[in-house]
Amino acid sequence: MLFLRSTIFQILFYSSTFVLMVIFSPVMILPRRWGWWIVPFWSRFNLALLWLIVGLKYEIRGRENLPKGGYIVASKHQSAWETFALIPEFRDPTYILKRELRWIPVFGWYTAKFRQIPINRGKRSAALVAMIAAAKDSVAENRQILIFPEGTRRPVGAEPKYKYGIAHLYRDLDCPVLPVALNAGLYWPRASWLVYPGTVLVEILPPIQPGMPADKFQETLVDQIETVTARLSEEARGEKRPSPLLSKLPNSSGE
Repeated sequence: MLFLRSTIFQILFYSSTFVLMVIFSPVMILPRRWGWWIVPFWSRFNLALLWLIVGLKYEIRGRENLPKGGYIVASKHQSAWETFALIPEFRDPTYILKRELRWIPVFGWYTAKFRQIPINRGKRSAALVAMIAAAKDSVAENRQILIFPEGTRRPVGAEPKYKYGIAHLYRDLDCPVLPVALNAGLYWPRASWLVYPGTVLVEILPPIQPGMPADKFQETLVDQIETVTARLSEEARGEKRPSPLLSKLPNSSGE
């Protein structure tokens, strides 16, 4: 049954995404802000599919920590879930994403239309300069820059590998950084077809204000996100049907 539910969801997730992009393609000729509502609609649509088909719900804590204006959102990255599920939480977000996504037919048009920030990971120095310049423009427009500091999805229980690019952004943009912890990898694992039922827990932490030395900021960010992510994963053990991936983690007694 788990495989069947996961298969139905995966098929609907990709097919409905394509259909919605085609249906709403006339927004390409409209101003960006007029068409933005489509993106959070797509996010909520997929969240509804997860709930109705797989039985995967979510709970977001800490909305009171959301700053006003432009800032950086630094999220833990375990799953495909957070790539779309976090969108409705922010007024005017823009993702920092790999340049290759711009080359995907139709989808790439949307990333360009809504001014997401592409980076060429093959040219690190030039990519960093371009990323910072684009990010500065976005913050000046009071947008929220969503970034996954680890760069790619990390399996549950894997050693964290945070890139230093987030510290460069923090230093050069001189704006708050909002840490986000989550345990989505317990339910929609990296490189897995299966999606497990349960409740994804997301915690928005108090923003880290500008002015901290870059090295200290990096250390603080990693510690905060990883500490809370571990707590959320431990909390998931209390579900009626805990995720089988919890077996990869030590329990609270250290076993």
